[in-house]
Amino acid sequence: MFTIFLTPAYVPFAIAFVIMIGIGLIEAIGLGLGHLDLHADVHAEADGGVLDWLGLGHELPILIWLTSLLGCFTLAGIAIQQGATALAGGPLHWGLASGGALIAGSLLNTLAANGLARIMPGFETSVISTDDFLRRRGTILEGTARRGSPARAKIVDQHGQAHFIMVEPHDEADAIAAGETALIVRRDGKLFYALPEANALLRPI
Repeated sequence: MFTIFLTPAYVPFAIAFVIMIGIGLIEAIGLGLGHLDLHADVHAEADGGVLDWLGLGHELPILIWLTSLLGCFTLAGIAIQQGATALAGGPLHWGLASGGALIAGSLLNTLAANGLARIMPGFETSVISTDDFLRRRGTILEGTARRGSPARAKIVDQHGQAHFIMVEPHDEADAIAAGETALIVRRDGKLFYALPEANALLRPI
């Protein structure tokens, strides 16, 4: 069965299948490592437009949409070639089959994208503003943060992604050592100011 993918009539669909598998592996690696941001959301503001027709009128990560499209293109191409072989005794030219598969696959992918959007409604963009770091807790990674001597800290956002910022204590008398947790309370440019965890629990911000 798999040997037919090596014939010229099936080459476009074999290539699409390999790319689909490659994207799937990238997605799996990104989820496993937890810090690769490989998603970009595509959202169409106008209803009934070209993007809606393509299945892009949803807040769906582009890589998932592309994987779905490649899968639909591959399935449509195989179906066209198998149907042509059954009816005419041989597959169509790869160019003709690819054109038909692209149209059929796009239509099929519209249905698939609609289904995926309903199944996975929680997809959101993972791009956040640095102001979103305020009122979050960060951990000092190295050195001791003092006024005039910032230290590197790690913050994990609501998407589970790590961000690294430079932190100084909010109060001049404070010092935040490596491994300690602090509450980010304000920002000045690229520099953030924080209260040590113990102080943050004692006073409202």
